[in-house]
Amino acid sequence: MMKKTIVLALAMMMTCGAMQAQDGYYDKKHEVGITYGFGSTSQIVDVFEDAIISMVDVRLSDESWVGPITAEYYYHPKNWLGVGGILGYGRMSQDVYLNGKHNGKDGDLKNSYLTLMPAVKFDYVRTKHFGMYSKLAFGATLRTEKVDYNDDKDLKDFNESEFHINWQVSLLGLEAGGQTLRGFMELGMGEQGIYVLGVKYRF
Repeated sequence: MMKKTIVLALAMMMTCGAMQAQDGYYDKKHEVGITYGFGSTSQIVDVFEDAIISMVDVRLSDESWVGPITAEYYYHPKNWLGVGGILGYGRMSQDVYLNGKHNGKDGDLKNSYLTLMPAVKFDYVRTKHFGMYSKLAFGATLRTEKVDYNDDKDLKDFNESEFHINWQVSLLGLEAGGQTLRGFMELGMGEQGIYVLGVKYRF
């Protein structure tokens, strides 16, 4: 009985390996993708900053976000390993009110986030139309913060840029589709977001 179980397990592993080896998608070396994320590190940091700013004589409201939108590229020296990088962009805007000092809105706050991160990707389930993977990335973000005050407020505009370390850890990635084009989603934490949706093309 034990012998039969071992032989059956080996046969299944060989069949699975053969299926993966015959899959043209994973034989391709280059991979490009575009993503849109929700809950990036920049968004989370801004929430805490807003809470701190609200303790002083400034009020921010009507926050709106674009992104994070990212483009990524991987070269696959092996069909289970990809090395490459991620380029991302995000933008946030809010209305600024200086409490008790003026009437109405005093200006506009606009932040932008440009991120570059080298990355590595591990494909641990590889079938003809479905895959699972994990991803790690570590790099930096250029954050630019601008406050444009209304002309009638007689206030000096503010403009400041700074770099800070950033990352993405996607513990679970799921992809599905055809031999070249697939859709995917990821769960993780970082500048691409807690939830990430995208499309990828392999060639």
